[in-house]
Amino acid sequence: MPGVGDVLDGAALTRWGRRCLEGLERHRDEINALNVFPVADADTGTNLLTTMRAAVLAAEEAARPGGSDAAAGDVSSAAVVAKRGSERSDAPAGAVRDSTPGGAVDRNPVGRADTPSLATNAPNSVDGPVGSGVTAHSVAAAMARAATLGARGNSGIILSQVLRGVAEAVSDGPLTAESLRLALRRAAVLVREALSSPVEGTMLTILDCAADHAAECQERTLRAVALAAADGAVKALGETTSQLGVLREAGVVDAGARGLLVLLDELVTVTGGTTPTRPRYVRGGSGGMPIRGASGAGADRSDISTDLRGAHGDPIATRAGAHPQACGLSGAPGAADESGLAGSSRVANESGMAGSPDAADEGGMGGSPRAASESGPAVGRVGGAASDFAARMGDSADSPMPAPQYEVMYLLDGTDEEQVTDLRDALAGLGDSVVVVGDGAGAWSAHVHCADAGAAVEAGLSAGVLSRIRIETLAVSMHATLGPTDRGILAAVSGPGAVRLFEDSGATVLEGEVTSEALLTAIRAMPHREVLVLPNGALPAHELVAVSVAARDGMRDVLMLPCSSVVQGLAALSMHDSGRIAVDDVFAMSEAAAGTRWGSLRVAAERALTIQGTCAAGDGLGLVGHDVVVIDPDVRAAARTLLDRMLGLGGELVTMLIGAEAPDGLADELSDHIAAGFPGVEVVVYPGGQAGDLVQIGVE
Repeated sequence: MPGVGDVLDGAALTRWGRRCLEGLERHRDEINALNVFPVADADTGTNLLTTMRAAVLAAEEAARPGGSDAAAGDVSSAAVVAKRGSERSDAPAGAVRDSTPGGAVDRNPVGRADTPSLATNAPNSVDGPVGSGVTAHSVAAAMARAATLGARGNSGIILSQVLRGVAEAVSDGPLTAESLRLALRRAAVLVREALSSPVEGTMLTILDCAADHAAECQERTLRAVALAAADGAVKALGETTSQLGVLREAGVVDAGARGLLVLLDELVTVTGGTTPTRPRYVRGGSGGMPIRGASGAGADRSDISTDLRGAHGDPIATRAGAHPQACGLSGAPGAADESGLAGSSRVANESGMAGSPDAADEGGMGGSPRAASESGPAVGRVGGAASDFAARMGDSADSPMPAPQYEVMYLLDGTDEEQVTDLRDALAGLGDSVVVVGDGAGAWSAHVHCADAGAAVEAGLSAGVLSRIRIETLAVSMHATLGPTDRGILAAVSGPGAVRLFEDSGATVLEGEVTSEALLTAIRAMPHREVLVLPNGALPAHELVAVSVAARDGMRDVLMLPCSSVVQGLAALSMHDSGRIAVDDVFAMSEAAAGTRWGSLRVAAERALTIQGTCAAGDGLGLVGHDVVVIDPDVRAAARTLLDRMLGLGGELVTMLIGAEAPDGLADELSDHIAAGFPGVEVVVYPGGQAGDLVQIGVE
């Protein structure tokens, strides 16, 4: 039947995406612990998880009955946010924004970055209704576009191109054995064409080897080809340790490549096979040998170690085709040079993206900690060509390139392949970690580490129309070379969506009714030397002080942050940086929380007297802080008035956390209201699922 075995339709591809999401969640800690190149910021697993979550949200939209057209028109609504000001790339599950021009400001979850329209709760199960008869192409194209717009780190960008390869291969029908072969080969080509200097021992090598093994598989069933690709990938993964000096020194395999293996293994399962049992890869000294043991759904992650050294190895300049010597194959097809991207002297990162070892994170998306500057509205095209701009800058191979200080990212529209090539060359003349990828439908995403952020933006302006410009400082923490900071974050949160936001950012969550005793017990259960607590309004100040005093002892420091709401907690968590000393980290987080005005929309449970007058049961109440400022029998009208009051004092970013009992369509209605009345203000919407508040609102 369609969707099972040898033919995967749109519904089956959606199930594959869900399984990938679950697999990446299970292996996130393992993958993060492998991330030592070029900067050991331990976020590759999280970046892959976040990017795949954006793709799956779009797939579910496309797979719902009648949803394919909408998804094709605007799957960017599922693009997951990127981070701002956080060492961790831990973007949350369901971040989305309005569809007004300018794109969404990214938020770390926390962080900051992409996305329109409200998404449902992020998928965590392989079960769930999807439309029957939806085409594989509509789902795959939606996944590819959402992943491109919501990619986190270069590992996420590579993943987006893998999904684009699938989308192009199934343009005329479902995923079959033959189209899977085409998808893997096309993905390998797309990835190499997007990178300024591809390097072996990374995701590129594993993707090439998977494509080679799939092509050489003599069987004609989809299951057999998928298994051949996965087995080829695992063989190549084991060889990455010897291909890059930094991996060899740390005794690990490439982190992004390990994540790619998760996707291939889950494809084997969806095609009717048994999920392959893989070794659990941990730091293994000089040999990089994996620890044999369960690596599936029930794998224990407690003994995974994290190497935080910032060493780097030498790049291997290669051509764009298959690489038999890396894959352990002879006579592998596809050896012809297809991209002409070989030959770079720059050091490459874990996903094969050339970059500076002192300035790039695992995916070439910048080091940490970061302080971000973002621009939402679309920027119009200016004259000139990107190549002309690079010439005006006077760069040459003999001139020393300034150390990268900024990470610059933006989306690009209204351009063509020639201009994109010129842009890629121009950015390469300005810095490193250059990658420019497309979604196959006219949208492009560009990234560079450079010393002159303005020049990088100007280069983009010469190539097309820019939106979602994000500029972040690169400041690699020297603390990372000493090992992981013994600091944990405990957050009091309710609602499944909100819980997931904080957990995806690495926080430990205290759910349910929060009492002083429960909070004290949770703090004492934390294994960390330093514990930062985000109370999020769960307890009054005097109780928090008492708990803090009681929790402190000779083995633990406890610091309470002044967060009176969940949206303030999200703002604080977006600024968390474990590379700083605790007092500096707390100051930055507290400043972010204090800079976020917060409010909420509720329904009056009974007749009561407020500072705005008397309300009746069922009235909509708009609160700023703890004070009622709006009473309206129409709940939706109360919400609009509340937003007007809060934005009347100014604001650049509105975060809305949607409650479990919010009326249908409320988030979209409020996003449209902001777009109409406050042009240029960005909107980010999360499905929070909290009880009580229909909407929690934060204005920054």
